[in-house]
Amino acid sequence: MRKGGRSFKVMGSVRPIAMPLDVLSLQSFYGSPLGSVARRLIGRVIRERWDSSAGLSIAALGYGAPFLDRFRDGSRRCLALMPAEQGVAIWPEAGRCAAALVDPQMLPLPDGSIDRLLLAHALEAADRPDALLEESWRITAPEGRMIVIVPSRRGVWARTDSTPYGQGLPYSKSQLRDLLHRAEFSPVFWGEALHAPPVARPFMMRSAPTIERVGGAVGLPFAGVHIVEAIKQVPRRVGVRAVARARPAPLKPVLAPSARRQLPSE
Repeated sequence: MRKGGRSFKVMGSVRPIAMPLDVLSLQSFYGSPLGSVARRLIGRVIRERWDSSAGLSIAALGYGAPFLDRFRDGSRRCLALMPAEQGVAIWPEAGRCAAALVDPQMLPLPDGSIDRLLLAHALEAADRPDALLEESWRITAPEGRMIVIVPSRRGVWARTDSTPYGQGLPYSKSQLRDLLHRAEFSPVFWGEALHAPPVARPFMMRSAPTIERVGGAVGLPFAGVHIVEAIKQVPRRVGVRAVARARPAPLKPVLAPSARRQLPSE
């Protein structure tokens, strides 16, 4: 499988190079009726996992602006970090801008400064996914949580080039689990969204919420995206415990008995 005429090798298999997503295309998609449906269906899962943002530092890496609005009120800070390859858009539309153009592998944030991190249109577009997750681990607070939204390899959306979920590298569940474990994130929730096909017809879009409920209830295998929540693992130091040992009694030197053999008298 090839996209853009280039490919590279990962773990013994040929995988297409992730092409960067353009911020204008992303804005156009989420401003369309189909994009609005996708935003609502994915956002519902995010709201169920992160029901409160009071006093928390929240950031989205990639293009998470469509999912960040509900977290602005009450949070300590809320940031939209957009990769340089993708481009940056002003967010929010009203008030002070909280968006920044960043290098995903060198984020301009202190260690452990983010309580909730959302990766949207980020992992599938990364040339070095491990490096991106390593930097995400660095800025996430101890026991902080991260939600990853990534196209599913089995989903119809990953096979449709007309949406952002058809760009970059889709992932299987096992591939995503391996990536998170290598980056020392422990998954605590596995979910899916976008069970309805990416068809921009009024009837299909009206039926999308119903299809979503049925697909989630019966576990249909062809959802468009994986939605995974993971906790940052912090290695715990192992202390050295003193073990009581029996102390041997001191040895006292004594003369050894003579080993000379006496001959019988003649």
